Amino acid sequence: MWGWDSAVDAQLFDLISRGTLLGLAAGFSPGPLTLLVVGETLRHGLRSGLQVAIAPLLTDIPIILLAALLLGRLTGSPLAFGALSLTGGLFLLWLGYASLKVGPVMAPLEASPPRSIRKGIAANLLNPNPYLFWTGVGVPTLLSAREISWAHAAAFIGAFFFFIVGSKALLARLVDGSRAFMQGRVYLGIMRLLGVLLMVYGVLLLRDGWGRMVG
Repeated sequence: MWGWDSAVDAQLFDLISRGTLLGLAAGFSPGPLTLLVVGETLRHGLRSGLQVAIAPLLTDIPIILLAALLLGRLTGSPLAFGALSLTGGLFLLWLGYASLKVGPVMAPLEASPPRSIRKGIAANLLNPNPYLFWTGVGVPTLLSAREISWAHAAAFIGAFFFFIVGSKALLARLVDGSRAFMQGRVYLGIMRLLGVLLMVYGVLLLRDGWGRMVG
């Protein structure tokens, strides 16, 4: 008869929850890629907005591999890994604060050729946030999950990509249906909630990093 390991199940749920929160926060936050999703949807229609929404799938994998290569050597050093967790925690606190302060979002409406996928790739590769996120938060979480099992690592990264792409696709759909969505209370309420959750997660990362350094 199959046994039930509640500890492993709790870890899996925690990683899926982290991937979900971080994916939603990255997907809805008004950065360059989000503004491009909105702008391309307004200018060229839903299809163009959806093409921009998939950009993280095309750009983040190389960033993850590079960060994992650089950070994999630090997993044996509690001091270095703890310092990295502290950096990631501060980054999340900053993202959370920015989400709490966000106002109505306006996208530029100048005419231009679609080329939406190429624009999305360029916007994400030239944006420093993905590099900061994966170096300070994403890859350290992924490496910790890998210490449990590959399934746990896959659960975290799968949840993250599902929700970052899904939330940007949802934004495109909402903007296509109602062009005032990004200036409405629902969007602002979502950003406030995500901001609070990001700050909570940031505090947890700070605690984890401090514990690694002094433990």
